[in-house]
Amino acid sequence: MKHLDYNKYMTKLRFLLVLSTLVFPAVAAEWKAGVARMKITPSGPIWMSGYGNRNKPSEGVVHDLWAKAIALEDKKGHRAVIVTTDLIGLPRAISEQIAVECQKRWGLDRSRLMLNSSHTHTGPMVRENLNTMFDFSPEESKRVRDYAQLLTETLINTVGGALSDLKPAGIAYGKGTAGFAVNRRQFNPNGKVTIGINPQGAVDHDVPVLAIKGTDGQLRAALFGYACHNTTLTGEFYRLSGDYAGFAQIEFEKAHPEAVGMFMLLTGGDQNPNPRSKDELAIQHGKTLAGAVDTVLKGQMKPVRGPIRAAFQLTDLAFAQHSREDFEKELSSKIPAAVRRAKEMLKAYDERRPVTKVAYPVQAIRLGKDVTYVALGGEVVVGYGLRTKKQFPGEETVVAGYSNDVMCYIPTAQILKEGGYEAVDSMIYYGQPGPFAPDVEERVMAGVANVMKRVGRSK
Repeated sequence: MKHLDYNKYMTKLRFLLVLSTLVFPAVAAEWKAGVARMKITPSGPIWMSGYGNRNKPSEGVVHDLWAKAIALEDKKGHRAVIVTTDLIGLPRAISEQIAVECQKRWGLDRSRLMLNSSHTHTGPMVRENLNTMFDFSPEESKRVRDYAQLLTETLINTVGGALSDLKPAGIAYGKGTAGFAVNRRQFNPNGKVTIGINPQGAVDHDVPVLAIKGTDGQLRAALFGYACHNTTLTGEFYRLSGDYAGFAQIEFEKAHPEAVGMFMLLTGGDQNPNPRSKDELAIQHGKTLAGAVDTVLKGQMKPVRGPIRAAFQLTDLAFAQHSREDFEKELSSKIPAAVRRAKEMLKAYDERRPVTKVAYPVQAIRLGKDVTYVALGGEVVVGYGLRTKKQFPGEETVVAGYSNDVMCYIPTAQILKEGGYEAVDSMIYYGQPGPFAPDVEERVMAGVANVMKRVGRSK
């Protein structure tokens, strides 16, 4: 009888071991992961970014803003770090400073550091992002510059914190949906495109989720994304917050107090949350998104294996032709930001360095043959995410905008032809000379194809 009990015990034990291998394969041998988070809430009132109609600094805080990072290391020692921030965007000057320090301190190659911003419009101004939107006093400028310096140091330390936290882990991937994003390019009877609601317009409601677990199966972090402008809270709101993305992370961490929730903004340049313009709606959308993430975590997620491959490049995007006369005329504009833009462009002409192109970052981090994260700079419209996923089938692909640099909107060829805010008007506030040349989409996609090839993905 004792012999029979022992056999049953051993049979059950073998079954449990096989089951744990299927659910959580080769944990210790496959991955190490580290997680870190640091507060980036300004210590006092500061000018907020995103809306040109604001006329005063912030007035209080709804909830704290955060920088969060996950560091991944495969069994061959290859590493990658993904950083998310509750910010309007990081300019290239700050991103590159962070990258240089991370290379110097931890040997982290530029291709292996991905910096994404949630694009909250209730966050602080980060120079030189949207640099013609406001005309600051010397005191206000100093406040913004001081914040940028402190922010840079904090982000470097967040990367270091994640790398120092590396320990055996398992990684899994799944995908859910959330439906509050709507295409905002509204076509009017007069032929003009304005920001509104376009129910027939392209959307991407996917919610990709990357789960990081300890060897005990405990959830340590979840990186989730969504393609929607972080603009539930409009220009009349003056309290700092992460908008719906901030509330989504809060809701996630309430449900999983042992874990860090990280939001990554995808290709949401022409997408808005619907409805919007109320505090309670930002909370509502946050709960919707957090609920979608929980649904994925409770379902059957696919184990992710190594190795890590990464690629990064700068691609030149050309602007449409312009002349000195164009900006001399713009000096008489009734839009203050346009006058500031004109002065900047005329200064560049005077110094014989007219702005004709912008260096555009394109990056890919591939985890085994399971999922690839493509990171594009700027306010990328949803068409790029949809096209990239269609162009590279057979393996999960997550396409993020607002990564490594946010220099302006990045329209598709079709949007460029149609005009409107994303194609033309927004360039005023970003201090860029005007719309892109007609080949902008093909230049971006050529960059995508190149980094995908370098990480082993082909069309």
